[in-house]
This record gives sequence, structure tokens and C-alpha cells, in this order.
Amino acid sequence: MKLRIWTTLFLVTIAQVAWGQTSTNPKLVNAEATEPSVNGYTVLGATFEQETLLRAQIRIMQPDVYPLRVLFVPHRKYVDTARTFRLHVPAGYTSAMFTHLPSRSVFIDSDRYVSDDSLGYWVAHELGHLAANSASESDADKAARDYRKHLKDAPKPHVH
Repeated sequence: MKLRIWTTLFLVTIAQVAWGQTSTNPKLVNAEATEPSVNGYTVLGATFEQETLLRAQIRIMQPDVYPLRVLFVPHRKYVDTARTFRLHVPAGYTSAMFTHLPSRSVFIDSDRYVSDDSLGYWVAHELGHLAANSASESDADKAARDYRKHLKDAPKPHVH
């Protein structure tokens, strides 16, 4: 069990180490940029279309806190990672993605990826966990309302 925990933590942090140092201030703005950088976080394991759509949706949502990484993982690895982080899912519910708050990582079960619209809806919820800095589902839903409103009011991004 300890080996699994250390392996998962290693894999989660390797992306950040590989990219060098990052600012811990999510609102830090480059002097040349007028909006947060879309490259301020790493997307791993997604197809080109999924990554493009995800980045467009996050840009539209304009979250208060950006994730450091978004990982699309196969179902088996998703289940192992959720178990390692002791993800609690209420009886009768399923989980297609979750956020690990200490590492600001969003894990998405790539085998349960349903549609482009559901991706935005549920990523808004995960960004709500980061904004509220809380594992509470109700806190995340409250924070996600504004993000979902931004998505609803925006024109649909075109992904080719």
C-alpha cells in the first residue's frame, strides 16, 4: 500500500518538476499578459481534442484558482489513484473525476469521458473544490455556479 501511495505521489509531482519551478500564486499575471496563461497548468493523457476543449472551457470559466495539472487516466489507474487518496464517494454515486486539493490536481477517468458538455459541467465542479479549498461537495457546487454560468453564456468553442 505504501508503495502505491509513493508511486502515485511521484507521478503526480513529476509533471511539475519536469516543467521547472512554478508560482504558488494562481493570480500572478505576466506583465505582457492580460489574462491568466492557458499554459499555467499541465494536461496529461488527453487527446488533442480533449485538451483543446478543456483549455477553452477553463479559459471561459475564468476560475479563481487554476489547477496545476489535469490528468486523464485509464479507469484502472483512476480507481487505484482514488483508492490511494482515499476518495469518499457516497453510496449510490459514481465518480468520473476528482480533485486532490494538496497537489491541485484534477483526475479524470478517460474511460468514462461522456461528452464535451459534461466535461465542462464537471470540471466546473472540480474547479469549485479548488476555489473553495474544500472537499465539501456543497462548497464546490456553490463555487461552480458562476463557472457554469460563464460556460452557458459563452459561444460553444469549435474543436477540429
